[in-house]
Amino acid sequence: MNAPLRRDPLFDLLAPKRPTRIVDVGANPIDGDPPYKRMLDLGLCTVVGFEPQPDALARLNAVKTDREFYLPYALGSGRRATLRICHAPGMTSLLEPDRTALSHFPLFVEFGRVVEERTVETRRLDDVAEIDHLDLLKIDVQGSELEIFRNGRRRLAKAVAIHTEVSFVTLYKKQPGFGEIDVELRKSGFVPHGFAAIKKRMIGPMMGASPYDAFNQVVEADLVYVRDFTAPDAMDDEQLAHLALVAHHVYGSFDLAMNCIHHLVARGRLAADARDRYVAIVRAGAIAAAPAG
Repeated sequence: MNAPLRRDPLFDLLAPKRPTRIVDVGANPIDGDPPYKRMLDLGLCTVVGFEPQPDALARLNAVKTDREFYLPYALGSGRRATLRICHAPGMTSLLEPDRTALSHFPLFVEFGRVVEERTVETRRLDDVAEIDHLDLLKIDVQGSELEIFRNGRRRLAKAVAIHTEVSFVTLYKKQPGFGEIDVELRKSGFVPHGFAAIKKRMIGPMMGASPYDAFNQVVEADLVYVRDFTAPDAMDDEQLAHLALVAHHVYGSFDLAMNCIHHLVARGRLAADARDRYVAIVRAGAIAAAPAG
């Protein structure tokens, strides 16, 4: 699987040695399609996903392509832990829901009500043999992100992007907040790139027509980190190529993709006209996406 399913001009321009490798921790598609769906549809990536909830795992396996591989592992410290299945599947976690915090948001106590507990043996990201390379890590595990990062530093040393949920109001006991996540990822060579989603909620006792109505209180966000582009010498050619592919196809970050191409041209890895060719790719995509009339 070294070639895309369909011709992609950026893949042809960059000519990476292999498709982009994506690892999806907490792959249950509660919020719809994953952010990397375009790359998957084009055959530009392979996915190793982790989902410890049997029903969600079965749904993933029922519709997967031959470029997706899903495993029932819960990632963490490598020790035994308790998986708390909550009334709202999106709140299932290895951490205990914090009823005090939840009580400040309409219906959240019910969403976070634990309906079942299972003992699971967690695995360290660094120890998962089924992962051969890791370029983009997408992670949504309701509070265990920091533990997974700390037990996956060897894998993350070559990664170029991390799409992670971060919490500004922690909803679980002993849950690390945004600041701790940010410090860990910066120490590992990543910088914040952009918000993929910002999740606001209304503070109780005020309540809107929907529990998802909100004014200003931010609770969580999906934040994208990328390998520090101000230190390009810390990335090899293949990392720059995969960062360009992810930036372009997943996040529409054409400036970041161009920056990667610029450094590959400076190294002699790409021809001198690669920057102009990329501008043409972006313009062609913009024309194709423009509404008729």
